[in-house]
Amino acid sequence: MPKFANKIAIVVPTKDRPKDIRCMLTSVANQSCLPDQLIVVDGGDNIVEDVIKEFPTLNIRYLREYPPSLARQRNVGMAALDPSMTLAGYLDDDIVLEPGALEAMLAFWEKADPDVGGARFNITNEPRPKMIWLRSLFLIESRTQGNVMPSGFQASIGTVADTLRVRWLSGGATVWKRQVIDEFDYDEWFDGTGYLEDLDYSYKVGQKYKFVVAAEARVQHFSYPVRKDRNYLLGKWQAINRMYFVKKHQNFSIPLYYWSMLGEFLFNVIGSILQRDSGRLRRAWGNVVGLSYVAQGKVERLGGIFK
Repeated sequence: MPKFANKIAIVVPTKDRPKDIRCMLTSVANQSCLPDQLIVVDGGDNIVEDVIKEFPTLNIRYLREYPPSLARQRNVGMAALDPSMTLAGYLDDDIVLEPGALEAMLAFWEKADPDVGGARFNITNEPRPKMIWLRSLFLIESRTQGNVMPSGFQASIGTVADTLRVRWLSGGATVWKRQVIDEFDYDEWFDGTGYLEDLDYSYKVGQKYKFVVAAEARVQHFSYPVRKDRNYLLGKWQAINRMYFVKKHQNFSIPLYYWSMLGEFLFNVIGSILQRDSGRLRRAWGNVVGLSYVAQGKVERLGGIFK
């Protein structure tokens, strides 16, 4: 097993996904380098402690945090870090590491520039969306991977061929310097699934540190589709949580936020027609209701789970 200067901990928030976390932990146990500490923070009704016991080769600490909230579960996990850890990251429970992924991530950090604060695994089954040119007109997307637009929208990252500098990091496949973890917490205003909590976290960290996607550290993400009965909630989140982010950081344009939300609404409507998906239409209605709240100054915290 290769030796590295850093010691790495991984925090895994989970909720009612025993099969997924078993697959994820199996992929970790089969790595050429094992994490020095692994913290599972369970917010589910069906606890997965028995699954954890199937992996005696992993140094796992199991914690319960109920009711579930992604941002809070991440904070609870990081609060339990061993003091000797110099790197700490998050893996979603539906991530599967490809062979050598953790070794490649540790090798990246051995040579990382001092001003790099966070690195994302390279998600090899994450395509960028279609019609980026059209989405770019509404400042929802950008041809520059991992960009953050003045509207407060973030560009997708996708799969990278070479290690890439980006301006934000998605939360569920990311490793941070210990200094970052000690200095920054996730904002627990983002309740439940925590839509945009990772953008908010990485954006504030990015005022001080640089980010990269480590091309050789490959993983796959087997994300669940949005539940049909949660599309209306997601539509409200798209409007309300985005405005919270825009107002919180104060260097984004509120008029451009409204322009981008118009695009979000239109893409939801068009998607519902082209895909014959009534859920996307409910999401579009959620956009309208969320925008009506925003226009009245009601940027209120919304809980819930949409997957």
